[in-house]
Amino acid sequence: MIGTLLIGGPTGSGKSALALLLAEWLNGAIINADSMQLYRDLRIVTARPEPADQARVPHQLYGMLDAATPCSAGRWLDLAAAAINEVAAAGQVPIVVGGTGLYLHALLRGIAPVPEVPAAVRGAASRDFERLGVPGFHAAFAERDPAAAAKLHPSDRQRLIRAAEVLEATGQSIIRWQAEPPKRIQLPEPVVGVALTPPRAALHERIERRLIGMLEAGALDEIDRLRQRALDPELPLMKAVTVPEFMAHLAGEIDLATATGRAVARSRQFAKRQLTWLRHQLPELTPLEGFGDDPELPSHLVLPNLGVLTSRGFAHTVRSAQ
Repeated sequence: MIGTLLIGGPTGSGKSALALLLAEWLNGAIINADSMQLYRDLRIVTARPEPADQARVPHQLYGMLDAATPCSAGRWLDLAAAAINEVAAAGQVPIVVGGTGLYLHALLRGIAPVPEVPAAVRGAASRDFERLGVPGFHAAFAERDPAAAAKLHPSDRQRLIRAAEVLEATGQSIIRWQAEPPKRIQLPEPVVGVALTPPRAALHERIERRLIGMLEAGALDEIDRLRQRALDPELPLMKAVTVPEFMAHLAGEIDLATATGRAVARSRQFAKRQLTWLRHQLPELTPLEGFGDDPELPSHLVLPNLGVLTSRGFAHTVRSAQ
């Protein structure tokens, strides 16, 4: 039997379809590990599971947050722990699925116990970065935390702002927090993990077709409603893949064809980064060279790669009990 099942993979690889099939086979419940599918605002754009699919098996942590509420990996780990415990207590297999590698990494190996940073502090750090610019912000931060600044490239906006936020909110360098024992959760054992790795050319074609389908299904209307809220552009959902490109179109800055082309290119680049992360940071996940909704995958790839115990369980595990 499986204690916990993890499914990773790049955008467009069919993770949700595979999770749905295995949840039905294994009496499982699906738990979201996609940082954008946490938000309720962009169901189409983030490819959140359809209501009909969510009715087939239990789904947790989908569409639960407003776009104005950022979610850190630490907070997601807390939410995931509660969901996993609930699913296991009900006698079901927790199936954690998503393309956010940092979430899966935190699930398997833990995360630095950095306290939550208040929204006001996050906003102030972003405004300071815009006001001071790259060299100015880095220089100002270096005066307060020279050790952390020395480890960060001045143009690494995300990590630099994060380090400044943590320093402001906690009074301690992010280096100090990262030196603490990682915050970990106990997963039901054994833990089985797979990573979808479809052929690159086929994945690129699929990403483009899926994006066109999203536009036909009303993705622009979703993004326009989000744009009209005039939220902080540094919020996670505001920076989701394809959102800035189509917001630029809606603002009259570029035509739809240009926005679509840029969104396709950015989605493909994002998929490449996801695959690289999975390969280098999460080698525990068994690669599955196909798409999750390929009807041949379960019989020809999933079972042989994992090693069949019965029709309801696999032998291969990604790690032993903690």
